[in-house]
Amino acid sequence: MTIEQRTSGKLDKEFVREQSLKQGETVFDKSVPGRKGIVFPSPQVPEQDFPPSEFLRQGDIGLPQITEPEVVRHYTRLSRQNFSIGQGFYPLGSCTMKYNPRRNEEIVSLPGFSEIHPEQPEETVQGTMEVLYRLQRFLTEITGMDATTLSPMGGAHGEFTGVLMIKAFHQSNGEGEKRRKMLIPKSAHGTNPATAAMAGYEIVEIESDEDGNLDREDFLAKVQEFGDSIAGMMITQPNTLGLFDQNAIEASNVLHEVGALVYGDGANMNALLGKLRPRDLGIDVMHINTHKALTTPHGGGGPGAGPVMAIGKLAEFMPGPVVEKDEETGMYKRKTPEHSIGRVSGNFGNVTVLIRAFAYLRTMGEEGLRRVSENAVLNANYIKAELLDTFPIQHGRRRKTMHEVVLRGRLDDKKLTTDIAKRLIDYGFHPPTVHFPLIADQALMIEPTETETLEGLKIFIEVMKIIAREAKDDPELLHSAPHFSPVGRLDEVTAARKPILVWQSKEG
Repeated sequence: MTIEQRTSGKLDKEFVREQSLKQGETVFDKSVPGRKGIVFPSPQVPEQDFPPSEFLRQGDIGLPQITEPEVVRHYTRLSRQNFSIGQGFYPLGSCTMKYNPRRNEEIVSLPGFSEIHPEQPEETVQGTMEVLYRLQRFLTEITGMDATTLSPMGGAHGEFTGVLMIKAFHQSNGEGEKRRKMLIPKSAHGTNPATAAMAGYEIVEIESDEDGNLDREDFLAKVQEFGDSIAGMMITQPNTLGLFDQNAIEASNVLHEVGALVYGDGANMNALLGKLRPRDLGIDVMHINTHKALTTPHGGGGPGAGPVMAIGKLAEFMPGPVVEKDEETGMYKRKTPEHSIGRVSGNFGNVTVLIRAFAYLRTMGEEGLRRVSENAVLNANYIKAELLDTFPIQHGRRRKTMHEVVLRGRLDDKKLTTDIAKRLIDYGFHPPTVHFPLIADQALMIEPTETETLEGLKIFIEVMKIIAREAKDDPELLHSAPHFSPVGRLDEVTAARKPILVWQSKEG
């Protein structure tokens, strides 16, 4: 049976949809009075009296009464309705969903890591502090910077931390009130404008040219206009078009001449690991998303980590604590930089995530990291080469793609990006990022990462070509997709504006 036959939208789709809806209607209503699913063990501590009755809820509090097999089936069913990198290809451009090695999960579960407390005395957690110290040094070396803080809890949190460091630097020089502008190319990562605005800066957008670089003439004009009121620029390299910005180094040099600083969004470091140090591009401070470059978990709101690296003159503004080694005693201890912006997390950030990142770096080594970048770039260019004649490209058609490729879901002048993404679900693929970056019309942002095989990429490419044919021969098939998911096409606007976040029983 071919891929097309297995996933044809005409193949019993109404029956499948009907059964899925029936299942969905009852999935949360399985409680039957009198049923039990658990027997509590005898307590291992002395029994205590309940609090006074005035502090207790009165009457039935509505806990479900259900057997253990039904509970197991319920959560197993829900788990199958989720998609993960452990199930298949997850080409979510800009978010880099790549395989999380199981070895790292085993390492972080060791008692010396999993059974400690953030507030333990330093002398009792020297092993963990050594790992964090060595991770700081690894990230400093990889990026070419002078110092690293591990505190930020994710990429956007790292951005905010870095921009606050830029702000503190200008304030220390007496220029905080004067430098109120932050330049941001339209090809930068999507969180950058919000981050700068949260830090109190006025956003100045820089246009992109037809080759996907920041527009040189527009940039120079903005620098000429705003001059010493510019605090800095936030740039993503490679940019969100999946292209290496050829004008970025010149832009950094120009900004340094007027006393501004350059923030580097490290979201796309998967294309640069072991090949290029961001500092050599003129970047002064940056974060790195550990889930994107260093295979730590991602999704579902956490956990995350976004370490920030900086050049020497910014290092004194880093949030504390950082880990320092006493060369005389060999002991590791906490240190807060002299002019720190203050804490941005409870302690060292998400330590178990950071340990996973360290394990990955130790596993790969210098040569392994270079191969990561090479294979990530190779896979993205393979997809581009195979689909270029089917799906048009708006920017950088003649240029080499880096770690991801931005195709256009426009066929025969029909806007089909959303339809293509929904139809991919029927074929067992998670859709790519769509309609981003905004400067690319009908964007399909595909990132294969280095962990996908050639065979897997070939299947994805075949499916994309099949969908392109379906769009011409049976467009309704795409308009009504997906056909085999637990629910059909949702009202995404209403879901975003009026989310139902808490389940309520039918009674109330």
